[in-house]
Formats: sequence, structure tokens, C-alpha cells
Amino acid sequence: MGQFVRFESPKSVTVVEEKDEELAPSEVRIATLFSGISAGTELSYYRGTNPYLDKHWDADQRIFRQPSDDGGAASLSYPIDGKGSEEVGVVVEVGADTGDVAPGDVVWGKWGHRSRTVKPAEYARRRRLPVGTKPVVGIFSQIAAIGLNVVLDADIHVGETVVVFGLGVLGQIVAQLARLNGAEVIVVDPHDSRLEIAKSLGAADTLAADERQIGERVRELTGGRGADVALEVTGSYRGLHEAIRSVSYSARVVAAGFFQGDATGLVLGEEFHHNRIDLKCSQISGVSPQLSYRWNEERLQRTVMDLATSGRLELERLVTDVVPVERAAEAFDRLDRSREGVLQMVFQFEEGAK
Repeated sequence: MGQFVRFESPKSVTVVEEKDEELAPSEVRIATLFSGISAGTELSYYRGTNPYLDKHWDADQRIFRQPSDDGGAASLSYPIDGKGSEEVGVVVEVGADTGDVAPGDVVWGKWGHRSRTVKPAEYARRRRLPVGTKPVVGIFSQIAAIGLNVVLDADIHVGETVVVFGLGVLGQIVAQLARLNGAEVIVVDPHDSRLEIAKSLGAADTLAADERQIGERVRELTGGRGADVALEVTGSYRGLHEAIRSVSYSARVVAAGFFQGDATGLVLGEEFHHNRIDLKCSQISGVSPQLSYRWNEERLQRTVMDLATSGRLELERLVTDVVPVERAAEAFDRLDRSREGVLQMVFQFEEGAK
């Protein structure tokens, strides 16, 4: 028997047993080693604020509808199973036709907070971590791919100044990738510990978010011009407003945070309107249209894993907490109450570690 994490209802998390899937000849069984928590999206399930819980997503017309509009139910309801998108595990069983995929191979991917999964051998083959890489690095394939998508959407050029708002896991990754892309990076966050990490990973300047007039401070650091690009990864409307205030005339702001509720604190009649700001959404379900013939989600993932395993992208330092999956309820409660001192929280699975 395996186990997985279930959101029973808002603020209620349990760990549930499940039967193993049958293994086809071309499939492999993977025992999970680590599974990372995506603190933005998963907390929306934990808190009950995700829009899928009270609205219906019309996938054909790509619009949210009230359930009463079409007589259907909301797109999602409790209990919610299978969430989690940052996994790494070890192959423990192979079918009769799996080629060179063998027990002991360490594989990164996305299969939810569960102790075991069955995947096609080709899936595992394309996602093997190089021998000698610390397995926990594999949990970053999805979140780092989101970060790379943000940087691609931002269209950053060598010599530009980029200001990053929010230094959670995604913000730390985005700041590193922006620097790798040739930018001088300014970072903004309320927590000194996160600012210190970003500084040690190459940020040129750090600004405490609780200071007033962040836009003015960015202009001081850029000779009065303002940043060329702002990357918002806070999910805060006030953070988005400050990102808009921080950039120069006709500059770009890329919003990658998962915003919840009404837009309190966002005043579009001020700098957004007067400075003709280009506001762009970045979201992992698609790449920028002009890149879609060459880039897809798998290429994003493989690229960031290559950067990480070659040492050009530092990910292991972002892991602050490793907890047994049996303590999932405690982990989500802690993240819900305060994220101070926590960057990447990771579930560890005993079976995969054997």
C-alpha cells in the first residue's frame, strides 16, 4: 500500500492509503524520495481560496463561470487528492519492456504528494538525474521551470536592471535566472533572511519591502531612470502596485504571483496609466506565443535541471525544512500561519529512502 496527501476541507489535511497501480510492460514504478510544497497554489487549496472551488472553469471558452450560469458545479470540490507538483523518486520496479531504465535510477517529475507512482519508461528515461546529484534538487523541476518562463516572458537584455518583488522560492530562482540572463538585479522582500540569501546568490542590491517609497529607492539606484523590467512574484496586489511604480516609462512588468480575491492596493490610475506600463502575465500552462514553436513545459524543466546539475543555478540552499509526509497537517498549518524562516518545505517519504 502507498499513501498520499489529501485536503479534506479548508484547513484539514490527512495522509491516506492507496493501492498500488498495476505495472504494464513499458512502465516503471517509482518510490518517492522527496516532494516539495508549492506554497502559493497549494495554500489556496488548504485555505479554500482557489477559484476552482467556487467557480466553473470553461476550458473551451477559457473563462470562469458561476456554477449557476450553466447549471454545472464548481470545477473542484473537497476532498482534493493528488496535488503536489515537485517530486523526485527512485525506480524500484520495471516492466518487461523498459529498455535501459533500471531500478536505482533517480527520476524527477510531477506526480503529487504520494509515496509511489507508475510512469512510462520513456517518462523516466527523459528525467533521470545525473549520478552524484543530490536527489532533493529534483523537486525543483516544476517551480524552476515556472521561474524560467517568467524570465523568458520578461525578454530581459544584457545590461538591463531588473527588480524582483518577493523572495520566496520562486522569487529566489527568478532573481538568479535574471542575473544569468545578463541583468543587474535588485530584490525586494520584507524578510532580512531572504534578502541575505538573494544577496549571497548574486543580487546587486536589496530593499526591505516594509520601507516606504520602494519606487523612489529603485530610481535612486538606477540614476533616476527606474528599472527596465519588474518581476512580481509576491501574489500581493500592493506588491504589484509597487512593481509598477518601480519601472521606467514604457517599461515591462511581468506578474507571476497567484493573486487571490479583490485587487485591494492596486491603483491603475496612477503610474500604470501615466507611464504607459506594459503589464504581462506569466503562467506555466503556456509559453510566450513567439517562443511556442521552440519551447514547451518539458524543455523549460529540462533546462533548469541542466542549469542546476551543472552548478549554474543554486537550488539546494533554498530547502529550509524537510519533514516526514506523516506530518503534512502540521506543515501546512505552519505555512498558513507564517512563512518567515521558511523557503522550500519538503516532504520526505520513508519508503523511497530505504
